Amino acid sequence: MSGFLEGLTDYGDAEFSAFLRGVFLASAGFDEQDLDRPVVGIADARSDYVTCHREFPALIEAVKRGVLEAGGLPVVFPTMALPEIFTAPTAMYLRNLMAMQVEESIRTQPMDGVVLVGGCDKTVPAQVMGALSAGRPFVQVVAGPMIPGSWRGQRVGACTDCRAIWSRHRAGELDRAEVAEAAAALAPTGGTCMVMGTASTMACLVEAMGVAVSGSATPAAPTGARLASGARAGRVIVEAICAGRRPAGIVTSDALHNAAVVCAAIGGSTNAVVHLIAIARRAGIEFTLDDVAAAMRGVPVLVDCKPIGRGYLTDFDADGGVPALLAELADLLRLEAPTIDGRPLGARLRHRDRPLGTVRGLTDPVHPDGGVSVLRGSLAPEGAVIKTGAASPALLTHTGPAVVFDSLADLAARIDDPALPVTPSSVLVLRNAGPVAAGMPEAGALPIPRRLAAAGVRDMVRVSDARMSGTAFGTVVLHVSPEATRGGPLALVRDGDPITLDAGRGLLDLGVGDAELARRRAELAASETRKGLRGNDSRGNDSRGNDSRWARLHRRYVGQAHQGADLDVGADSDGSPARAGGR
Repeated sequence: MSGFLEGLTDYGDAEFSAFLRGVFLASAGFDEQDLDRPVVGIADARSDYVTCHREFPALIEAVKRGVLEAGGLPVVFPTMALPEIFTAPTAMYLRNLMAMQVEESIRTQPMDGVVLVGGCDKTVPAQVMGALSAGRPFVQVVAGPMIPGSWRGQRVGACTDCRAIWSRHRAGELDRAEVAEAAAALAPTGGTCMVMGTASTMACLVEAMGVAVSGSATPAAPTGARLASGARAGRVIVEAICAGRRPAGIVTSDALHNAAVVCAAIGGSTNAVVHLIAIARRAGIEFTLDDVAAAMRGVPVLVDCKPIGRGYLTDFDADGGVPALLAELADLLRLEAPTIDGRPLGARLRHRDRPLGTVRGLTDPVHPDGGVSVLRGSLAPEGAVIKTGAASPALLTHTGPAVVFDSLADLAARIDDPALPVTPSSVLVLRNAGPVAAGMPEAGALPIPRRLAAAGVRDMVRVSDARMSGTAFGTVVLHVSPEATRGGPLALVRDGDPITLDAGRGLLDLGVGDAELARRRAELAASETRKGLRGNDSRGNDSRGNDSRWARLHRRYVGQAHQGADLDVGADSDGSPARAGGR
């Protein structure tokens, strides 16, 4: 512990550096008593663009209070914020940039430990990734979910109900005025989406990993319980600093296993798979797509929350939240895994003395399989994922002809064309939407063509190298790796090609012979040589013409989905991403 004298600015004279630091600390009102305390940085991902974070001022004050109560000195500093709804093309494109900024902020500013305050989808994984790389003690504090609204006598909330209402509009059941009326009710308070989307999923996972305080994932953003969890985090980080609890001793393979089990049991977002793998790589742990699938295998959905269930995070919280869920999952967890408060995970279990409600038991699940199934085959040599609990059972084994969209722009231009040769048995394919080509947007849940939606079709098999929101539902195959832009077989699919999905066997196959695929690959390579870089224009710009410095770095170094889509700065000299495990 070295407080404000850690990491002196380099002027070539350490004593002068310390003197100058004292001058400016005095200007901020700090005295000698302050300087004897452990310094706790508080990373504030606040932004008016992130409406989910609007309760942060009070939450951060609660964290500061907890730090002071425990004898620490809180110092708030800003970080990037990633507004899921207000970022183009996608917040995922900036996750790694935020992780870098968080890491450097922790490394280069004097602090003995840090409280990370985030919430909206990619903010939490970015903060955890950056803090792991920095290596100092940290605690994650999340924004907490919104409180549900009411529309036409029914509880509603972002964003599963947003998608359901919009689907009804596309099918002609609701007009513009009705949709506008619903919009005013779907997000009535501050906080993250109140269904089991990515934000709620990551909140539960950081608690399961032991880097957030017990019971902190689910209290609603506007409540006193949320503020109390912030104050507890402030006290815990000071204790962790004094006890030397560093992240390397907490984020272990056991912690990642526990997070994956919990992800399956909550019916969590498929995005969590990419984030868990990236977090593992930052921690120097070999935790692959197959490890995630193995931990999730056979774990049923026990939490009755949308999109798989019926309830909201406020219901989950009322029924005991993550500690109650851990008690139901005890036989599947590694309970000796340490946590930031110094206790093993097993000490966080909270057994209930009332009948099961939102949190079910293993013998009475919401769905028998909530985890992510990993698919492989000729269309996904490095893997793809499907959230079976959100899929239509009848489509989990399906063969149909491909209808191919070459980009997001192509999808937008043609999906509702009345002449599109599509039937309910078709397989909608979107390519060039992966990490390199497009930043991996949440576009994988392709809309049902309007003509079919109006006829009552509510689900189809969809395949892409993109992601989808954790609030979405449907038979959607995601994260196909390698992506089309990096030479994956997805680039070779043509309209009418038979595609087979067999989730039970973990299979995703393209029914085209090897000789024909070789011919297509040679043809594609010749075409790309004429056009320039694969998936981009001749200058390397993406489909939006983005030639920023970050865009160039991202395209050059971002890894594939099965590698967590993290930057691999150990890239080969030719600029291509290094192989997995190259960190």
